[in-house]
Amino acid sequence: MLDIGEVVRRTGVPASTLRYYEEKGLLAASGRHGLRRQYDDGVVGRLALIAMGRAAGFSLDEIAGMFASDGTPRIDRGLLTTKADELDATITSLTALRDSLRHAAACPAPSHLACPTFRRLLAKVTWNQQPTGKPRRSAPVRM
Repeated sequence: MLDIGEVVRRTGVPASTLRYYEEKGLLAASGRHGLRRQYDDGVVGRLALIAMGRAAGFSLDEIAGMFASDGTPRIDRGLLTTKADELDATITSLTALRDSLRHAAACPAPSHLACPTFRRLLAKVTWNQQPTGKPRRSAPVRM
């Protein structure tokens, strides 16, 4: 058993976040020792899975659905594949954006829009999508 302070020390996850995760159904305390919550040893692994899910862009509700009622993982592989495909699209878009910026910074052309390389790179960038895949308002591009 680990008390809440030990979980905080091992994982760096604040106690307030641990309590919030309990409210959301992501974690369950095993009991209490005095006023301090106690967790089973598997909490560190569950927190690592939660952190990975958050880093991949899953919502806390989606992550909660990836655990059975006893806290064991039950991850939908199809959902993981879909998220990985979304990340691939984001990486492709961001790579094109990065390449465009690097070229624009070093391009000797008097006007960026007159540069064929820059125009080709510009065509690769998905301007109407944010990295999260959420639509955004288009803004004029000024060079």
